[in-house]
Amino acid sequence: MNGDPEATPGGPGDHAHRELPLDPDVAGITAGAARPAHLRPDCIGAVFVGGCCGVAARAALVEAFSAGDAIPWAVFVINIVGAFALGVLLEALVRRGPDIGGRRLLRMLLGTGFMGGFTTYSALATDTADLLSSGAVGGGVGYALGTVIVGAAFTWAGIVVGAMVPRRGRGDQR
Repeated sequence: MNGDPEATPGGPGDHAHRELPLDPDVAGITAGAARPAHLRPDCIGAVFVGGCCGVAARAALVEAFSAGDAIPWAVFVINIVGAFALGVLLEALVRRGPDIGGRRLLRMLLGTGFMGGFTTYSALATDTADLLSSGAVGGGVGYALGTVIVGAAFTWAGIVVGAMVPRRGRGDQR
């Protein structure tokens, strides 16, 4: 060693002795342990089925309630209802116990899958861009901000409603 701190073992230049941070999805998993949720076929299937149903429900509602108005009210209402429902679902699930087993699958099916497919950021962005490019600047800005602000308020309201679900006792892990 030449006295250079960059070259000393454990020094700033010693890359061989540095440990990388653990991936939280796989930390603590040993051989034979359960796979992380994002790699489990049952969770992937739940998200897929829920997402397909959510997209189909959204498409049917947009088709049924699109009145040709300048503001796409159907997508606005879908996003607000979805924000509320997701707030209720996630708060109720967390109050029922840890994110394992049936609760995890329900969260994946309804939360990530159905609500992820039902609500639509892409339609919000596209509709906003369409409004802005057509010259309806006030409508476009109002639509975008209104969706985000009202959506946040309805998410909070959903959390309040979900908080009405009684908590499970510490010993009940179902």
